[in-house]
Amino acid sequence: MKDKLEQLVLQMHGSGLRYSEAVREFQRSFLATALREQNGNQVRAAQRLGIHRNTLRLQLRDLELDIKALRAAFRPNRFRGQAH
Repeated sequence: MKDKLEQLVLQMHGSGLRYSEAVREFQRSFLATALREQNGNQVRAAQRLGIHRNTLRLQLRDLELDIKALRAAFRPNRFRGQAH
């Protein structure tokens, strides 16, 4: 994993991405992944990350992650597989 991360960092640095932009993008991706693994449940995602749920919510807001869109992505389509 460390090698993959190092390759990604080299790509980001080589493309001219600024440090603050790289950190922000990493945070966005990391939090979205944690939420995806917990089916959008913020409380369980925060526990898995080892942070308080309010801290997660603040981070989501600060990183301008659309919480409603993230939640909607995890809701099953209740009409899927049903005849109309």
